[in-house]
Order: sequence, then structure tokens, then C-alpha cells
Amino acid sequence: MSTYLYQEHHQFFAQHAGGSEEAAAVELEELGAQSLKQGYLGYYFKANPETLYRLVYMTRISTRILAPLIHFDCHSTNYLYKTAQQINWTDFLTLTKTFAITANTADSQLRNSNYAAQVLKDAIVDQFRDTFGERPNVNTRFPDLQLNLYVHKNRAHISVDLGGGSLHKRGYRTERVAAPMQENIAATIIRLSEWNGSQPLFDPFCGSGTLLIEAAMKQTNLPAARFRSKFGFLRLPDFNPTLWNQIKTEANRAVTPLPEYKISGSDIDAAAIQAASTHIAMLPEGKNIQLQTQDFRSIESLTNHCIITNPPYGIRMETPEKTGLLLKEFGDFLKQKCTSSTAFVYFGDATLSKKLGLKPDQKWLLRTGGLKGILCRYPLY
Repeated sequence: MSTYLYQEHHQFFAQHAGGSEEAAAVELEELGAQSLKQGYLGYYFKANPETLYRLVYMTRISTRILAPLIHFDCHSTNYLYKTAQQINWTDFLTLTKTFAITANTADSQLRNSNYAAQVLKDAIVDQFRDTFGERPNVNTRFPDLQLNLYVHKNRAHISVDLGGGSLHKRGYRTERVAAPMQENIAATIIRLSEWNGSQPLFDPFCGSGTLLIEAAMKQTNLPAARFRSKFGFLRLPDFNPTLWNQIKTEANRAVTPLPEYKISGSDIDAAAIQAASTHIAMLPEGKNIQLQTQDFRSIESLTNHCIITNPPYGIRMETPEKTGLLLKEFGDFLKQKCTSSTAFVYFGDATLSKKLGLKPDQKWLLRTGGLKGILCRYPLY
């Protein structure tokens, strides 16, 4: 067995969405990460195996945790192939295990990230063919081993994705709805709101329930990866199954009850409420989250609440005019019926915040999926 970079330096990399820097750093340190150093959309950090397993299982903000195997200068696909073949891939794979590769290239002679991923794949399968006469299969949806290739300024980095794929995919979302919010963005919003359960939380545009679920998971200490079945660190050559089972058992035992009527939401779309009900039913404390098919305009009042929501816009609305009218009416609702509350409203399009007719006292820019969104806080008196 070879020695890899993560084993030599005990340093890893946690990726996060744009705008989540502060929340991600605080969470990493809470979970035991040390010596944080900011990189591009993420943090380098040091951790022992115990902390590493806990991070992958518990993080709500980070989208990937990467364990670097090798770094090298790379000016051609030929050199990428030859260097990748120097890794003993039987340390991570067998003929019966599957793998996949995500790749990104920037400011490099290797401009095509898909082709770079193909070259790395060829290096791996050719090594197996030369040794065994057979090769492991690629599975892009549920691989046993997820590899990450990043080439920046002709410097290549090959890493194991310890979550086995993006950690925003919690595993509770089974129903398809239009334009769902990513789970890590919802978790970031909940953290930035500083909601701690002292006030009831309400989402009047709850959609498929992502904000409600992330709030409940945080409030009850339910591990973010509780419903994931595969983890990339299981394929590391120094994986410790006894330690992993201990960490997982301790985290699962730390889950606490959710008081009734603490978290609730509504939506005018009955299909969205049905999807939310299906997703919420997966939570151990899901029965204590209240849902209702209801137009926010018919809600009598929401006094002394923490209102956290993502109003529909863009592809969920037929025209910009309808979006503007909806937001104006929602702003009037907040002013007139939500006294002594605080509203946290996320706009996937930052320019729409002006349509609400309220002045926020704090704003956070949050980027996801190419969208430049903004979270605004509105104290309601």
C-alpha cells in the first residue's frame, strides 16, 4: 500500500457554496476541524480519522469533503494519464466495486474537464486490465468510489470524495417538485437566522419542505447524512470500520425530540404539500412538523414567529409581473400580520428583494447552481 498526501499531512478540503464561508468555517470548527485555511470556495483543514468521519456524517453546510491523494504539474493529458497510473488503484477499488469522477479545469492547458475525467478513467481501468484482464465499472449515480480531479493553472489534484458525492443530497428528497432549494443552502439559511427553537418557525412557501426539514434536523441534532447509504471514506485503504461505527452510533444516539408546534409551514400548491409530507415522514420527529395547504393571504396572523422562506420566482411563476405582485402582497402581509416576528426571506434572484417593499437590516449573498441569491432579514414591529 502506498502513502498518500492525506496520510502524510492529515489535511483535507471542505467545499461549500458561495456566500457560506463564515457559516462553513464555524461549523467545521464545531465539528473538530483544526488549522483552517481558506481556499477557493472551501477550507483546507486538519483532522484525525475520528473527526473526519464525524464531519462527513454531520456537516450541513459543506458540500464535499476531499482527501488528496496526489498533486502534480500537469500540462497535457498524456502526463495526466502516466501520473495517474502511478497510483495503486487496488488500494481503493476491486473489480466488483464501481467508481465515478468529477472534474474541473481552470486556467490550464487541459481545458476540457470532461475529457480530463475520461483520461483519468482510462488510466484506472487500463491498470486493472493490465493486472487482472478485467476492469471495474463506472457508476455515475451511486459509485462506491467518487474521485475528484481539479486542474488549476496546470497543477492537478486527484482526491477521494469522502462523502461519495455531493453532501447536499441528504437522501430524504424522493418526490420531484419544480425548482427545489438545495439542502446545504437551506441549512446555511437556518444557521444564519440563528433560530434556536425559542420561537415557532414558519415557512409560508414551504414547497417540498426543505427549509422545514433542515430546521428540524438541526434542532434535533439529526445527522445530515443519516439517510445516505454510501460514503467515499469506506474505500480508503486505512478506513477503520470500528471507529466509524462508534462515531455513527454516538451521533445517532444524540438525536433529541422535536416539540410539537415548533416547526410548521404552508403552501398554496397541494402537490408540494404532499411532497413535503412524504419527505418529512422520513424524519424520526417528522410527525411533529405541521403542514397545511394554504395561501399565505388567508393566514390570520404570525405574531412572535421566526419566518424563514423562499418565495417562488422565475420558472415557478408565469411572468415577472406576477412575481412582483406576489412579493408586494407578501411584503404587505409581513408588515400587517406578522408583528413582533422576524422574517428571513431568500431570493434566488437578488434583484427581486426590492419588490418586497421592506428594508432589511442585514443581507447575505448566497450563490447556488449559478444563481446569485440573497438572504434578507426583516425585523417586524
